[in-house]
Amino acid sequence: MIYLYQNDREYDYDVRAIALAFFEREKIIEVSQKEFDEQMAKSPLYVEEEASDSMRKDQPRFLHLDYEENRISGKFSDLEGKSTSAMLECDYRDHERCRNQVCRFLYRIFSEYTGRELPWGMLTGIRPTKIIMKWMEDEPDVTKLEKRFSDTYLADPQKAHLCAQVASREKMILSAKEYEKEYSLYIGIPFCPTTCLYCSFASFPVSRFGDRMPAYLEALFKELSFVAEAYKNKKLTSIYVGGGTPTALDESSLYALMEQIHRLFPVDQTEEFTVEAGRPDSITKRKLEILHDADVGRISINPQTMHQETLDLIGRNHTVDQIKEAYAMAREIGFQNINMDMITGLPGEDISHVYGTLEEIFAMKPDSLTVHSLAIKRAAHLNMEMDRYQKLVKGSTNEMLRLVDEYCVKMGMSPYYMYRQKNIPGNLENIGYSLPGKECLYNILIMEEKQDIISCGAGASTKYVYLEENRIERTENVKNLDHYINRIDEMIERKRGQNVV
Repeated sequence: MIYLYQNDREYDYDVRAIALAFFEREKIIEVSQKEFDEQMAKSPLYVEEEASDSMRKDQPRFLHLDYEENRISGKFSDLEGKSTSAMLECDYRDHERCRNQVCRFLYRIFSEYTGRELPWGMLTGIRPTKIIMKWMEDEPDVTKLEKRFSDTYLADPQKAHLCAQVASREKMILSAKEYEKEYSLYIGIPFCPTTCLYCSFASFPVSRFGDRMPAYLEALFKELSFVAEAYKNKKLTSIYVGGGTPTALDESSLYALMEQIHRLFPVDQTEEFTVEAGRPDSITKRKLEILHDADVGRISINPQTMHQETLDLIGRNHTVDQIKEAYAMAREIGFQNINMDMITGLPGEDISHVYGTLEEIFAMKPDSLTVHSLAIKRAAHLNMEMDRYQKLVKGSTNEMLRLVDEYCVKMGMSPYYMYRQKNIPGNLENIGYSLPGKECLYNILIMEEKQDIISCGAGASTKYVYLEENRIERTENVKNLDHYINRIDEMIERKRGQNVV
């Protein structure tokens, strides 16, 4: 727990974001000066000789920030007497000019207290590549951009280089796009064989909700019909069918979905058609044939880990052998662009497990590899049952991600998209690697937010991009499966209300 006193809330968001980058999952309580002093006056924990290590770890900490006319002073301390303090001379009210200075000031306070440096430095935003992409408009020298990134955000040079690599590749891929004349389509299928421990997406186990498939598809087709008509004068760049697990649909339902997509949209004119076949226990030969016959060019078969004990723990309910069998079947049917997902930092896993998973993936030779650092999301069972899993959750580490990078280089892959989440322990990143020409265009477009992403299905989030006005509007579909089915007309009206089509 961190008690926070600040006499001005100008940088409240940055204060909290940087504090949580160092102290994941800590509760931050803002208090008055009087309450702050009262908490500080409590007996120091170190006097209690029998205090356990866990008690010491959970002891309260105190952040005191004093904003004066041209100066900020800060102190971070605990009840054992450990503290660090600093002062910054600046006109903090000039937010645009001083924000980076203030963030560096805050970062250094926490860094000195903990003795830690974070790989991304003070940066807490989820799309770091957008920074370098913007700088590239005026500075072509990538080496200078990397140094500027490290100096500005106190980031590790390796992360600056990674960010520049991704930005350069994205810029090359997106250079010819006419964003205002194009859009991409996301279709959400919220069914799964089981719900994974770490998952917070709209996902409903087939065993309990499978009887809703016909009604769900009927509602989904109605929403898709509206989008097809509304966007008939724009080019459809890419189609991405995600979830949940789209291949959790039974074979007849999956066929109906593919047939409807082809009936409504000019699939043959799109640049990319992706379907997540993420769970090996949802894949059959017939389902893969349906996708292949429907001109799906890219699929994702996701092991997450190649260790059976971890798969069992996180509720995947399939075997390592099933992963290999599904992958081999997809190759035999003719898929030439197969992605695999893995998660670093899963409960009970350390870097040796990451090494083992990478060895198995290396032998299979996928066309791309998407690597997620474990994020502990509020709605996931892992978070809600954290008392049960606390000792197993060590989280991802930068060493794990460096190992991934080494293996991807050996596989001939390079990074092409990246994003970060606030709930990742260690303030790390998620990153996609691919062979040349096997990038997922949809992943790049949704990260760079340059064109409309129209999303259909339960829990889907649509982004309307207004480039000239430099703003983005969103419409959200309800997550609850029954509510989506029963309120589909309302979901359509939400889209119609944007007046962009």
